[in-house]
This record gives sequence, structure tokens and C-alpha cells, in this order.
Amino acid sequence: MFTKTEITRSFNAPRELVFKAFTDSEHLQNWWGPKGWAFDISKFELRQDGVFHYSQTSPDGNVMWVKFVYHEVNAPEKLVYTSFFSDEKGNIVRAPFNDNWPLETLNTFTFTEHEGKTILTMIGTPVSPTEEEMKTYEESQEMVQ
Repeated sequence: MFTKTEITRSFNAPRELVFKAFTDSEHLQNWWGPKGWAFDISKFELRQDGVFHYSQTSPDGNVMWVKFVYHEVNAPEKLVYTSFFSDEKGNIVRAPFNDNWPLETLNTFTFTEHEGKTILTMIGTPVSPTEEEMKTYEESQEMVQ
């Protein structure tokens, strides 16, 4: 069994602006991550094979690192990247909230303009998950949404 998560959102804004909100570090600083958590960008290279490496710090001081590796950057239509939890140096680590979370996820974001609005479709698929990782991912769909 192979599961993917698909989330669609509509924004009352032009596609170029919505794309920028996901790809410009100045915009990301304003909204990325859980509400109330501090967000710090270590590296941001928006290009094929580029890296987005950042940390998020919870109000009680817990730090969580995440890294993206971009596979496709096609402004303002599409972003494709793998994401994974990491350490401060960017090495893959297990998710801090569940040891059975898939190590890597392939993410595809498509931005479509329709009647002055932007439709964002996000698809996430675990990369080479074990059976246990797949089960954990499937059971966590509400959290993923």
C-alpha cells in the first residue's frame, strides 16, 4: 500500500505572490512553522539541488531542525523537494515526535491561477518507507493536514 497526502488551498492573491510566500525568505519569516515558535534560516538556496535548512524553537526552548533539497523550481508554477528532519549540520535524523516517522518525504507544490485566485495543491509522499513508517504516516493524516 502506498499513501500520499494531498492538500488543496485557495488564496485570494495572484499566483506570483503566493509562490513568493513559499520561496522568499523574507516572506517565510512571517508565517512558516507552528504558531508561537521562533524560526531561523541557516541556509536558503532556491534552485535545483539547492538547500533550505532551518530551525524552529518551541516556546519552551526545544529546537527542531528541518532540511529541504530542491529538485525542481519552476516559478511561479511548481516546487518539488524532499524534506527531512535534520541535525544542526543538516544530517538526516529521526523525527523528534515519532521514531517511526518516514525519514524523507517527497513534496510537490503546484500553483494554479483561477478567476483571480491561486489554487495551491500540495502532495507529500514518503520516500522508501518501511512498513512501520508507512503505517505511522497513514495514521497521522490528521496531523499532516
